[in-house]
Amino acid sequence: MEIAHFIFGIFGNATALFLFVSPMKTFRRIIRNKSTEDFSGIPYNMTLLNCLLSAWYGLPFVSPNNMLVWTINGTGALLEAIYVVVFLVYTPKKAKRRMLGLLALLSSVFAAVALVSFFALHGVSRKLLCGFAASIFSICMYASPLSIMRLVIQTKSVEYMPFLLSLFSFLCGSSWFVFGLLGRDPFIIVPNGCGAALGAAQLVLYAIYRNRGEEKVSSSGEAMERGDAKTARETDDSNEKGSPNMQV
Repeated sequence: MEIAHFIFGIFGNATALFLFVSPMKTFRRIIRNKSTEDFSGIPYNMTLLNCLLSAWYGLPFVSPNNMLVWTINGTGALLEAIYVVVFLVYTPKKAKRRMLGLLALLSSVFAAVALVSFFALHGVSRKLLCGFAASIFSICMYASPLSIMRLVIQTKSVEYMPFLLSLFSFLCGSSWFVFGLLGRDPFIIVPNGCGAALGAAQLVLYAIYRNRGEEKVSSSGEAMERGDAKTARETDDSNEKGSPNMQV
């Protein structure tokens, strides 16, 4: 049981790292175009807070024997902080104010949890507070792409829902869900179970609307080909009709 617990922890770390790295393609596009376009900055802010709270929860003085939790989430917090800064640089002014307000709120939440748990609580009560906070915001992190999922359904396009982010959300949630089951830790089981389910929902949407997008492109291409053929026929007919006049 302990070996399986450790193996799923390692697998969870690997998928989490891929999850944290997967937005790099999106951010290369943002930097190249110098615009955040219709990408949402909410998931990166929520992921940053989740990483900070989860890393805090995994520290030895809060939750013993959770080294795999605090190491990967500490790495994730650093990467997400970079994404948030880049997003703030290239987002429009109106959206930037909202982003800064959200970032200030989330930073205050982390600071409050960390300070209260460190100075006012001890033992089980400290673990409970940090565990509840980490669980709540882990669920918020996994749920943050819901606005993008709504956009996908409205536009019937997956352009602004990166496939790798959806895939690794599912794999990461599934891995940590099993890790939590093996370790009998409800603060890991519940949020990551929700994450696995939401990640699966994103993949289903991606499969549905990616195929529709391909069908639409294919239909457009066929229509253009038909249009070109029709134009060519009309031109030939016109030339045939016009040739006697030209001979006269």
